[in-house]
Amino acid sequence: MTGDRPASALEASRHQREWFRRLHAEAGEGRPLALVNADAPQEIFRTMGIPYVVNQWWASIVAAKQQTGRYLALLREHGYPDDTEQYSATSLASLFDDDPESAPWGGLPRPTIVLGETTGDTSRKVFDVWDRQPGITYYPLEIAAENLVPPSWWELMPYQWEQAIGTARVDLMTAELQGLIRFLETTTGLTFSETRFREVMALINEQEEWNRRTRDLVARARPTPLRVADGIPSVMIPQWHRGTEWARDAARRFHDEVRERVESGHAVCPDERARLMWIGRGLWFDMDFYRSFEERHGAVFVWSMYLAIAADGYIRYGDDPLRALAARFAAFTDQLYTPPWSSEWYVKEARLHGVHGVVHLIEDDARGGYFTTQALRRAGIPVIEIHTGNVDTRTYDGAAITRRIEDWLESAVLPEAERTRAPR
Repeated sequence: MTGDRPASALEASRHQREWFRRLHAEAGEGRPLALVNADAPQEIFRTMGIPYVVNQWWASIVAAKQQTGRYLALLREHGYPDDTEQYSATSLASLFDDDPESAPWGGLPRPTIVLGETTGDTSRKVFDVWDRQPGITYYPLEIAAENLVPPSWWELMPYQWEQAIGTARVDLMTAELQGLIRFLETTTGLTFSETRFREVMALINEQEEWNRRTRDLVARARPTPLRVADGIPSVMIPQWHRGTEWARDAARRFHDEVRERVESGHAVCPDERARLMWIGRGLWFDMDFYRSFEERHGAVFVWSMYLAIAADGYIRYGDDPLRALAARFAAFTDQLYTPPWSSEWYVKEARLHGVHGVVHLIEDDARGGYFTTQALRRAGIPVIEIHTGNVDTRTYDGAAITRRIEDWLESAVLPEAERTRAPR
């Protein structure tokens, strides 16, 4: 069903398909190609004109086309586990796919460079397999930690990021980015231009400022003008192209479209009775799930991390663009997964959006999920946990999950939402 999807989402999807078609052609001509993690500094590649594919974006495409099972089977056939890190390992399985006719969008072109952070032993082992493949080099980035976490870090990040993250962490990431630049210049023959880099960083700040305005529009609107599933392409496809004028302009078009919906009184669920928050990665193989509770219960998902982290997690201003970029990623994982960074932010966002309940996706590789749930419950917000994978359908029983959520809505969410709902 696409009748209510924003025009910006349809345009972004069209752009992505055309971009991927060109990417195939460029890879076929022997150009270097990078595979990068979603929370890795893609801006370096943008500056140097090195095309890249985002690891988790490709996994979402495979899942949306219902092909993750086939890819996990390829991992098993080659002696690798298929029950852990599926979101990151799907792209690795693409190496073993010799049937491009069956692969989504013609398959993943073979990269020459893989960039990812070492967030744990298992993810590091996935990348080490990449590194053992002929013609492919893995460049690892370290992730440091900080004992002290400032309250309301999201208010500090645009300008006072060094205070929020800590000088030592920014120093480490800056040094690693300098090493990455030297590595890319040496291996590709391309040159890193600081002038071009400053342009990229400025465009990204503009893009994320538009995302921040859009987030605030959605947070204030009653009833909601936008389902989270309908808005994800509008925000995330431009995120994978950040640092380009197209991405900046796409974020502005998305904002303007949401503003028009708000001003016209558009409601995706006119009988909105409860506002829900989805914490976790997108359920890519069942995006219709997000509208499952509207007709019978008037419960609509108004929040996911994708627009919210674009608003709070990316904007960085400063005279030294490389340190600003380091500050964008030195604590990126913390913002989403490490308490109290993550748990305090989720509570803030829940209150900002006036949600009445939270559906929390818990995966095997999730970090900090327990503390997020407890922080929300202490704030008086009902939470239901779903234990499943976001791309592996073998652990997903949609009917059973739907029944559990419906029972939870009727018993815990809707009575309180009705009690607190302002009269119309």
